[in-house]
Amino acid sequence: MALMDICADCAVRDQALCGSLDDRELSALNTLGQRRRVARGESVIWAGDESVICANLLSGVLKLVASTADGREQIVGLLYPADFVGQLYADQADFTITALTDAELCVFPRKAFERVLEDHARMEHLLLQRTLLALNEARGRMLTLARKSAEEKIAGFLLDMASRAGSSGCRATPDGPLTFDLPLNRGQIADVLGLTIETVSRQMTKLRNAGVIGLPGGRAVTIADRTGLAVRAEAG
Repeated sequence: MALMDICADCAVRDQALCGSLDDRELSALNTLGQRRRVARGESVIWAGDESVICANLLSGVLKLVASTADGREQIVGLLYPADFVGQLYADQADFTITALTDAELCVFPRKAFERVLEDHARMEHLLLQRTLLALNEARGRMLTLARKSAEEKIAGFLLDMASRAGSSGCRATPDGPLTFDLPLNRGQIADVLGLTIETVSRQMTKLRNAGVIGLPGGRAVTIADRTGLAVRAEAG
């Protein structure tokens, strides 16, 4: 397949780093990129290992996991389509990155990618902007964990998941309720939000009983009243 054809059928071309590149910059990346599919549960980067790859996430959801001194694991972030995967200018990976769903990535050798950045200042600037945005989102999550109630955390999380669902969500009518599958189980949601599984289940049931969401079964969630959910996310 021709290199440009690989980009032509990329579902996140307009949202990913590549979407802002000119033909010369895109050609430089095309010489390095390789599509890779990963199955749910498969890790693409291990904490403590040599940092050898970076990637654009094309589809699916990945989790970033840190290990505590006593061996426990903590989800510290989620990656969605169009997000950048991996750490540049770092010889060792700080986090394990694992697929929460089946996923596809466009993978680059890290050191070769860094050399391309050295020759393309505009691309480096765009990546810096994305890195700073991710940092701001991480600070926002810290505020959520420190200040918000359990109901606010769950409501905000569901709103974020709804906005991320995109074309994977389902509506009976264009303006009707949105139904989608959560990429995390309730234990993982509890891990991300600093809650217990029991609290997550209790708050989801509370929102369902209030008519704000529906729980059709499995990991499916229906956003029945988006405005009501937003009010609960910012109740403090």
